[in-house]
Amino acid sequence: MELFDHQLIYNAFSFCVAVMGAATVFLFLGRSQVAPQYKTAVTISGIVTLIAFYHYWRILGSFEAAYSVNNGVVTATGIAFNDAYRYVDWLLTVPLLLLELILVMKLSKEETVSKGFSLAIAAALMIVLGYPGEISADNGVRWQWWILSMIPFVYIVYQLVVGLSNSIDSQPESVKGLIGNARLITLLTWSFYPIVFIFPMLNIAGATTFVQVGYTIADILAKAGFGIFIWVIAVRKSEGKV
Repeated sequence: MELFDHQLIYNAFSFCVAVMGAATVFLFLGRSQVAPQYKTAVTISGIVTLIAFYHYWRILGSFEAAYSVNNGVVTATGIAFNDAYRYVDWLLTVPLLLLELILVMKLSKEETVSKGFSLAIAAALMIVLGYPGEISADNGVRWQWWILSMIPFVYIVYQLVVGLSNSIDSQPESVKGLIGNARLITLLTWSFYPIVFIFPMLNIAGATTFVQVGYTIADILAKAGFGIFIWVIAVRKSEGKV
């Protein structure tokens, strides 16, 4: 690993720790500004960033242990970099991210339970199926698990685009656009993950750097950024008492 790559990855991890920590404090304090029916959505947003804060702190520590820098030369210490922290984080946070969106929409109890359960299961399955490919050095195996993980991914995308369309259309005009944008943010940020996943299979120079920095940027947008967006929707709905 070159020094530039090491510093870029290190600084990305460090920045993410700071962002997730700040977002957690903001979201938990921001609960006081939303109506009771939306506090759960904002609380879940804070829990998501709190979980991400912890795991990125561990990822940063693992990266520090895996490489040493002496006189501008990066050397592997022999301690393996533990990328499993990222997948454990996703297994916990990705289903919660979908639940945030559903809860802030204030759907009927039946629809909330139905959509929340099905999307959470699909999200967890997507993460579980992606991990064996992530840790494999065999491109054939990576492609196999990538394809399998894309099945629940496509289901989630379909539900976000088609399944929630009527529910979004029924939202108050003051927040309809915001909720539609929240769905768009989810689609765009989540689409980044499968793209980053295939970089090592394309024999791209600096693939490791692309993967680590790419995942980190996507996490910042999908968790901290999305969480703040959920808070804005909750505040707007609370002000309108809807």
